[in-house]
Amino acid sequence: MDLTLSPEQQAVRTAARAWVDEVVVPRALANDREERFPQEALDGLRSGGWLGMSIPAAYGGGGADPLSYALFIEELGRGDGNVRSIVTVHLGLVAGSIARWGTTEQKQRWLPVMASGEALGCFCLTEPDHGSDPASLQSTAVRDGGGWRLNGRKIFITNGGIAGVAMVMARTGGPGAKGVSAFLVPTDAPGFEATPIHGKLGLRSCDTAAIALDDVRVGPDALLGEEGTGIKVALSALDDGRFGLAAACTGLAQACLDQMVAYSKQRRQFGKPIAAFQLIQELIADTAVEVAAARLLVWQIADRKQQGLGHTLESSMAKYFASETAVRAANNAVQVHGGYGYIDEFPVGKFLRDARVTTLYEGTSQIQKLLIGRALTGESAFL
Repeated sequence: MDLTLSPEQQAVRTAARAWVDEVVVPRALANDREERFPQEALDGLRSGGWLGMSIPAAYGGGGADPLSYALFIEELGRGDGNVRSIVTVHLGLVAGSIARWGTTEQKQRWLPVMASGEALGCFCLTEPDHGSDPASLQSTAVRDGGGWRLNGRKIFITNGGIAGVAMVMARTGGPGAKGVSAFLVPTDAPGFEATPIHGKLGLRSCDTAAIALDDVRVGPDALLGEEGTGIKVALSALDDGRFGLAAACTGLAQACLDQMVAYSKQRRQFGKPIAAFQLIQELIADTAVEVAAARLLVWQIADRKQQGLGHTLESSMAKYFASETAVRAANNAVQVHGGYGYIDEFPVGKFLRDARVTTLYEGTSQIQKLLIGRALTGESAFL
């Protein structure tokens, strides 16, 4: 798997792995138990320049190639999904969209402060009544003098309470996708309020918020892309978001595999390590094959991105397979650990809880199947 990596890409993975093992992994379980935001990891992401790694160098970023980005995200996913979520939303969903759709002025305003980590990004698409059907969202943006006035509610917003800029999709026209536009909204604007969401099954130390927009006024320069192209902008962001999430799920599944192998060699029953039992080896083998397959699906997207090719279908495939793989891998890891997998002395219970949400956000597994089916047949199963 390493044969195609350049020295620079290998250096990224080595550095990321060392930092994750030193800073992220030792604190992950305690942060999860206490629902404590991983501030030490965010500080390290900032000081290490990781928060700008894929932002163009012209705007203060690292200009990393897609495979380097995927390698970094896989390592974060292996360490802690809570830390990974900060980066994939910030870079994959928001900074990437500004680089792709933004005006020169928008790029100059936001990308340098995002590259330094001074301003994090959050992606505001999902609403309390509109998740898988974003074209029906109800948040509104109406013209107000030379600018816009936004009202509405968003839910399950990662980085919502710590972001400096929110990418908000709101209705500027009639019903349907063509009536939605995208906006870049400073989170310190009057009327923008983030309320933390607690009591989650997994990703318990991730910053997740409900967002209220009450007469939030922004200038004309807040419109990202053209009026009426908000769903197009959002879907292009999700292509990159699913790429990052698939890489993260691969890392999480790898963590499950590593833990299974280590524990099965140490745990003894019937006078020998349980690694010697056939059905334990079956669980390990199944997981190893699926991890390798998920990684190759991610690398395929990286290759297409490097060539400037579209990857909507490939991102749906990778996100669907890798997220389901992460759930199966975590479930297998719990099984290998037996009763110890059901308490938090070992991290496998956390792995299972963190993995479960990856089949839900950025498009459920069911939605991914419909997207894949539509791409292959030309027939839409959506209304």
